[in-house]
Amino acid sequence: MDIKQLETNFDAKLSKNENIEPKDWMPDNYRKHLIRQISQHAHSEIVGMLPEGNWITRAPSLRAKMILLAKVQDEGGHGLYLYTASESLNISRDDLLEQLHTGKAKYSSIFNYPTLTWADIGAIGWLVDGAAIMNQVMLQRTSYGPYARAMVRICKEESFHQRQGYEIMCKLSVGTKEQKEMAQDALNRFWWPTLMMFGPPDAESSNSENAIKWKIKRESNDQLRQRFVNQTVPQAELIGLTIPDKNLKWNEAKNGYDFGEPDWTEFNNVIHGNGPCNKERLGARIKAHEQGRWVREAAMAFAEKKKERVAA
Repeated sequence: MDIKQLETNFDAKLSKNENIEPKDWMPDNYRKHLIRQISQHAHSEIVGMLPEGNWITRAPSLRAKMILLAKVQDEGGHGLYLYTASESLNISRDDLLEQLHTGKAKYSSIFNYPTLTWADIGAIGWLVDGAAIMNQVMLQRTSYGPYARAMVRICKEESFHQRQGYEIMCKLSVGTKEQKEMAQDALNRFWWPTLMMFGPPDAESSNSENAIKWKIKRESNDQLRQRFVNQTVPQAELIGLTIPDKNLKWNEAKNGYDFGEPDWTEFNNVIHGNGPCNKERLGARIKAHEQGRWVREAAMAFAEKKKERVAA
């Protein structure tokens, strides 16, 4: 079958909203885009464990500690699902991790900000995981089958994470004066970095056009950012917190909020390695990988011995 016919078949499957599977023919650029997006998503899950894991021993109650432990464990599982989906595109996990450790591959910019107080754990759950859900719900309908199927369970667990974060913020907002101030401070610091999570404006995004064309994404960066603002502002008002945006106002004509522009210079600095915690986060991941080397080697040796016994 010639390349034209293969391209025609590929486009026909997309037009019928059929999933592209690992054994199907796909354009090289489609495969490269998926590897970049899915691996970045996987890296974000495992790097995202770090700012929250830092608070497990300092959680204010046993219940809070148990919930946070469960959440951090979930994030590790999400990384596993996504690395497995990436591997179905003929790239090894070793290569994916090498790209992360050398800085070639990126992860979500939001995880390069520090968690200074317990309220930050609430802000991450409420805002960061809330934004992640906005991105990920549509990915349950992404055109690549293994990615779409991985997202079904991930989205269910992320909804729990979002509720956990909002519960923390609710409790702090009705607590002491100092606790409410702590919650407001966390909102102030995480609001703009969360809006940046959706990526640059559509007009400046080099990847969005192809992602939409190939039905990898179903909605644009700006559409998702607008929906997130529309959903989150009433949640903040309900618990007496203030969105830190002087340009925020309801726009009746578009049935949504007008809001200010994030600092895209800051965004670019962070994704290029110059955020508050970039070196700390990447260093922690590399250290963990090296310290776990003996476990991987032992597991491989055990697998080889088992294979030899079966063959004998």
